[in-house]
Amino acid sequence: MKRTIWLGVALVAGIGLLFAGWALYFSAVNVQVAQPQRDVAVQVFGLGTVEARVASKVGFKVAGVVVDVRADVGERVPKGALLARLDDREQRARVARATAAVAQTHANLAKATAGLEKATANYANAKTINERRQKLLQSNSGSIEQADTAKAVQDAAFADVNLTTSDIAVARAAIGDATAQLQQEEALLDFHTLAAPYDAMVTVRSKELGSALGAGEAVFTLIDPKTVWVLAYIDESKAGEIAVGQPAEIVLRSQPSRRIAGKVARIEPESDRVNEERRVAVSFATIPENFNLGEQAEVVITTVHLANAVLVPEAAISGLGRGQGTVWTVEDGHLRQHSVTLGHRLLDGRYEIKSGVPAGAAVVTAPLGGLRAGRAAKVTEGKPR
Repeated sequence: MKRTIWLGVALVAGIGLLFAGWALYFSAVNVQVAQPQRDVAVQVFGLGTVEARVASKVGFKVAGVVVDVRADVGERVPKGALLARLDDREQRARVARATAAVAQTHANLAKATAGLEKATANYANAKTINERRQKLLQSNSGSIEQADTAKAVQDAAFADVNLTTSDIAVARAAIGDATAQLQQEEALLDFHTLAAPYDAMVTVRSKELGSALGAGEAVFTLIDPKTVWVLAYIDESKAGEIAVGQPAEIVLRSQPSRRIAGKVARIEPESDRVNEERRVAVSFATIPENFNLGEQAEVVITTVHLANAVLVPEAAISGLGRGQGTVWTVEDGHLRQHSVTLGHRLLDGRYEIKSGVPAGAAVVTAPLGGLRAGRAAKVTEGKPR
């Protein structure tokens, strides 16, 4: 009797399980499907740091001892502003000596010019006397000796004119040489002062008062604050569609809730060979008033806008690889599977379905267990069951 009862219970349970399986297998399943979306922004993400495109290490072109320092870290200085100065007493003495040498050469020129005037007058007088003596000789009224003497005096006076003319040329050349020497000494004097080469911000001050410097040794590091940007690193697999001028958003680590507008300013032609990343410079639309070089920043670049797109989560795609995959669709109230071609991948992990879905079919976005081709399906707007 007990055995019969147990067999009956088992039979009833089996029938119940078969009925439940049949209901589960043939009843309609609730699914969610992707809705076409318009104007979808395709974006790529990268990490980088705040940098300055124009950065300079500046120092003196001559050796010396620092006697004055005018700028400090964090200060902004206009172009031409005095940053620091070396002890220049010795060089000022050289400039004074060169200035005196120029004055002396001008005096020598004046002396040579006066000598030329005197030699020219003497030559004119000697020439007149010689002409008179020669006429007297021709009329037998003068002696040959007097005529020869007058001719010799004229020739000597002419030689003096040529000599003083040469002295003037030498004096003028000496003026040029002395002037060039003065300019050189003045330039060396200018090298004892260090001025800002452009409107700059001081980021490093390397030397202090009393420091003995060698020529070319850096005293300050300057940047042009107008050239601050973010140098970001983008995975090469996602960087193919990045182009100069594309809009971007920048999030600084110190201001995580603020999104700063920017754009792609430069794409460097050489990638990082180890990390397989492309270096992309993104400029600020408005540079933050207070920025920190080297601060980490997140960059999101909008590369493409899709006019119309069907987007499916990665979890809804099986066999994903090389731009291909398989998805479930709902067609005429029943489930089907199709191999599709995938397009862009969004930052949230959804893929664009480019082709492979028949007209009128809807792509399932959250596949459930128990799906099979041909099973009835009901599209719901809530979460699938």
